[in-house]
Amino acid sequence: MDIKDMSCADCSVAGCRRSVNYPDFCMTTHMDETVLAEALACYDDPENRQMMQVAAMVEHDGYLKWPRVQETMEFAKRMNFRKIGIATCVGLINETRILAGLLRQNGFEVFGIACKAGAVPKVDVGIDPICNEIGPHMCNPIMQAKMLNAHHTDMNIVMGLCVGHDMLFHKYAEAPTTTLVAKDRVTGHNPAAALYTANSYNVRLKNCIERDEQ
Repeated sequence: MDIKDMSCADCSVAGCRRSVNYPDFCMTTHMDETVLAEALACYDDPENRQMMQVAAMVEHDGYLKWPRVQETMEFAKRMNFRKIGIATCVGLINETRILAGLLRQNGFEVFGIACKAGAVPKVDVGIDPICNEIGPHMCNPIMQAKMLNAHHTDMNIVMGLCVGHDMLFHKYAEAPTTTLVAKDRVTGHNPAAALYTANSYNVRLKNCIERDEQ
């Protein structure tokens, strides 16, 4: 690979964490200063600045101590968010009920909407009928976003929306949104597991990587 085509995705050093050992292609030492300046200027916005400061303190206070559920609640508390929206996959409805209970116990108001709510047939939006093999009704992330918008949520939590559906939800959601669960039915909703095992027993993924490198 030509060095000009390399980026942080190719780094094994992460020298930017401590300002040492920058690789030759490092984005820190080859930064587009205009883009950096534009990004830093965005933190002059009071909401952006507050969110950044609160996120840093939550990271500090909960580092290696708090699970992400607790981090999410702490962030919401410190941002003074009161009404939490949950956009959930119907396959994680039990986990969502547990989350809603925890949020309510900690003083939050909760409104959740499942992806299949409305029971709209997949064929109504031009989805190939073959997809009915895993269920006749479409996931409706745009509806989920608009429902949460209509309920004026302060913050949204994504619970296991499918790849692509999550993108549409983020595209239309008005409130700040975080993902608590990234759906991966094969790994128990731990997508990183496929990366950790890519060079060992996860042969299918390894073969995909090897084909791409050829």
